[in-house]
Amino acid sequence: MSNRVTNIVVAGLGGQGVLTCSDIVADVAYAAGLDVKKSELHGMSQRGGSVSSDVRYGEQVFSPMVPRGEADFLVVIASDQIPVNAAMLKPGGQLIEPAQVDEKKLRNQRSLNVALLGRLSRHLTFGEDEWLAAIKRHLPEALHEANVQAFQLGRGA
Repeated sequence: MSNRVTNIVVAGLGGQGVLTCSDIVADVAYAAGLDVKKSELHGMSQRGGSVSSDVRYGEQVFSPMVPRGEADFLVVIASDQIPVNAAMLKPGGQLIEPAQVDEKKLRNQRSLNVALLGRLSRHLTFGEDEWLAAIKRHLPEALHEANVQAFQLGRGA
């Protein structure tokens, strides 16, 4: 197995679930037996300011920070954060953004972050069951149904 490291940046505004989103990605990769590193940049997160979190995984990962221009995936929960974070994507990297999900079909608008994880999951090798198990580990039981629906909407199930 090569030591290819997958680099994911999750970005949005405080209160949108950026950190929950990156925790779920890290959990799925860790549960698959991969080395995972994660870092967070909060900014003015308590006031709705920019928040981003880097997740890196592979056979062996040395640094938690995704170098500028090396993100394989940029998951943006707030569209206005695309220009702020676009330089993180490598050439040919994949932007995952709210426009790719029909938000009107979400049972709970606060589940947009999980719907975008569903969209991201289409590009990664982890199975749907692994994703759903991680979502349930990170969210209260009362939110499971709405978030499973959001994930499946994003995944296109």
